[in-house]
Amino acid sequence: MRNPAYQRAQFTIGVHSLSQLPPDAGYEVAFAGRSNAGKSSAINKITGQRSLARTSKTPGRTQQINFFQLDDERYIVDLPGYGYAKVSVKVKQHWQKTLGDYLRQRQALRGLVMMMDIRHPFTEFDEQMLSWCQHEGMRTHILLTKADKLGRGAAGGVLQKVRHALARDYSVDRDEPWATVQLFSALKGTGVDEARQVLDEWFEFPRS
Repeated sequence: MRNPAYQRAQFTIGVHSLSQLPPDAGYEVAFAGRSNAGKSSAINKITGQRSLARTSKTPGRTQQINFFQLDDERYIVDLPGYGYAKVSVKVKQHWQKTLGDYLRQRQALRGLVMMMDIRHPFTEFDEQMLSWCQHEGMRTHILLTKADKLGRGAAGGVLQKVRHALARDYSVDRDEPWATVQLFSALKGTGVDEARQVLDEWFEFPRS
């Protein structure tokens, strides 16, 4: 049964600097990814709300940290997309520092959901983010977005290759991969329940 908390999600605040962040308490799960990887669409599909997170045909439009409140102590956090937005060097440097400080310092942050376009996994920026999360011990779950763009067999093949790469390059113990990964399609609804199960665990929702 779908947890009704996701459908109750509502935008609460968008911040441009860490000084504007809400109190560092409760549970937060952040969504990150390259600017054209379908991050906003994934948030909307998981919450069952068509326009909760702003989507655009122009990648890189999310240029603040957006908080969506599920209940009194739980938030989905939409981070600015990386690696594509056509912004000035000064703005990029500001966001690199702001995001780094948020991910490193935020005590309420329970994990990172990372988007990778299934057709272009492991871009340079993806690898940088994964390396950083591994170094910091940040729990990470990868959504291979736009899975509908490939046939079932091809999508499954990419999934296996990504799992192998994670075990080879981003794991202390190859028998226990450090990051998890799944197929996801906001268009077809593929993997939505699986993604919610991960969020349920990280948010520590009471079991019914």
